[in-house]
Amino acid sequence: MIQPRYLIGVDLGGTNIVVGAMSADGTAMHAVRSEPTRAQDGADAVTARIARLIEDTIAGTIAETGAQRSDFVGVGVGAPGPLDRATGVVLITPNLGWKDFPLRDRISAAVGLPTALDNDANCATLGEWWIGAAKGARHAIGITIGTGIGGGIILDGALYHGASGIAGEIGHTSIETNGRRCNCGNYGCLEAYASGTAIATRAREALAAGESSQLSTLVDGALDRITAQKVYEAAELGDAVALHVVRETARFLGTGIANLLNIFNPDVVVVAGGVTQAGEALFEPLRAEVRRRAFKPAVDVCRIVPGVLPGTAGVAGAVAAFLQQHP
Repeated sequence: MIQPRYLIGVDLGGTNIVVGAMSADGTAMHAVRSEPTRAQDGADAVTARIARLIEDTIAGTIAETGAQRSDFVGVGVGAPGPLDRATGVVLITPNLGWKDFPLRDRISAAVGLPTALDNDANCATLGEWWIGAAKGARHAIGITIGTGIGGGIILDGALYHGASGIAGEIGHTSIETNGRRCNCGNYGCLEAYASGTAIATRAREALAAGESSQLSTLVDGALDRITAQKVYEAAELGDAVALHVVRETARFLGTGIANLLNIFNPDVVVVAGGVTQAGEALFEPLRAEVRRRAFKPAVDVCRIVPGVLPGTAGVAGAVAAFLQQHP
């Protein structure tokens, strides 16, 4: 029996690396592996970690399916940007601390497979459009919320990269002209207010100012242990501070998404990442803010939905990116 051909998808984030194998038609995913990025170890160490995870995924897929090494035809990598897709170089990554790093060629050399590179948020958007919440949409926008905020734009069924390949940096659109300083060096970026990191920071600030919250109990009084996940947990318990942070986050995101609706008029906006764990406590006020700010004809045709590929959208999208670059 002829074995299906497989591709490896790599989702490189500021917090975790996720690697999985997919059949070329996108119908099956195998041997997903994940571990912390540990960016402080440096680019070379992170690259070596990615290569090891790829080899582990290949071995796991072979064990699951009976495939052979020759059935694996390539690797797609989603990495924080901005980056140069043509040369495979990560130009700068505020959340990893890299500059002008030839990630594509380093990985290709390490595992002996052709490799393609694209922005991690582009990949997550492409994954949701290929097999997830935006499947079938003509125009779609994806927003990924984790350590930072990324985005991807699909117009007329094609991923839009822009004139120099950095389109979709939604997290670095300005929502407050004199606001918080962002890791990119600018002030008032959406990422500085609504990323997972920023959600935790705003909650810690509230507690440090003396507000009473169940968050203190959830982290045994150690405020440095507050994460966005803890904020969501406290919000589910009805904690006033946590609910306020979630509502504020919805307002910030709604402002950013309303701008996108007025510019791109998409069929669907997919919001992905840990923030979706807040559920309707986030999405209800978010949609209300969009309705308040965006033109009604744009609002009427657009669905704003959570991603349906938690943890694997970036992997699927990295595979799709490889297929687009190596048809």
